[in-house]
Amino acid sequence: MAPIICTRRIQFCAGHRVLNHENKCAHMHGHNYVAFFEAGVEELDGIGRVIDFSVLKERLGGWVDEHWDHGFVYWDKDIEVVAALDAMNEDRRFAMPYNPTAENMAQYLLRVVGPSVLDDTPVYLNAVRVWETENCYADANLERIGVTPG
Repeated sequence: MAPIICTRRIQFCAGHRVLNHENKCAHMHGHNYVAFFEAGVEELDGIGRVIDFSVLKERLGGWVDEHWDHGFVYWDKDIEVVAALDAMNEDRRFAMPYNPTAENMAQYLLRVVGPSVLDDTPVYLNAVRVWETENCYADANLERIGVTPG
């Protein structure tokens, strides 16, 4: 049987900089992001759901609120950003293991955050879409990256 999917939308504001970017994204700036979390299960629960939408909001949205919302997301190798954040006494920051592009943010949410916050449920993240602007988004999808859910 094919997995059954539901999707939860989470909004957040965050700053970032794309290290070595060839244009203006090389500078510290921010976005009003929108993330879509696509959750799946093999069988619906007794009520007929993948999972209650409020649980996705609490767990996934809670993680985003705690770690990324109204903070600065940066690559842990970006020493210039670290120095700038230190100089501003900015402690609302999150170091990623790679450049914080929309693609990498989606991948991080899919591969790291989802499994961590949903580990005690039968639900898995199947895909994450991160809208960086009204015109641009990036997708990370288990099937596309060759990972078997569950």
